[in-house]
Amino acid sequence: MPTFLTINGEEKLSTRAPMTPLIDVLREEFQLTGAKSVCREGFCGACTVHVDGRAVVACLVPVASIPNANVRTVESLAEAGELSPLQRIMEEHDVVQCGMCFPGILMTLTRFFEERPHADKDEIRTALVGNICRCTGYERLLDAAVALAKAS
Repeated sequence: MPTFLTINGEEKLSTRAPMTPLIDVLREEFQLTGAKSVCREGFCGACTVHVDGRAVVACLVPVASIPNANVRTVESLAEAGELSPLQRIMEEHDVVQCGMCFPGILMTLTRFFEERPHADKDEIRTALVGNICRCTGYERLLDAAVALAKAS
């Protein structure tokens, strides 16, 4: 049974089986490979995307459970070739290492800053609880996020 979705502003039709995880639909059917399929258990946050304005882990969302949903992926953050303010500040603080977790972190923080643009370091740290990075101690990431909150 096909599932209609709007992905990054474009109407799409998924023909995958109803229980196919959204992460597989994004990566395999629509070649949107920004979100990473890492743990496949909803634990690491690397596959975080927005579904109808909520940050969700795409590995746990069966595509048929979100018919007609508006899905936003990390590919949507840079517009007209320009990085988003969050992406830009992360680059300025040299945050990214291997990049496996980073798309999910960007999507988590994008949604968080839409609700709490002037958050403090503790609030940002709490927002990132569902995102695991094996490369960093999170300090540069937190410093960059705090800098963005102060600049807003």
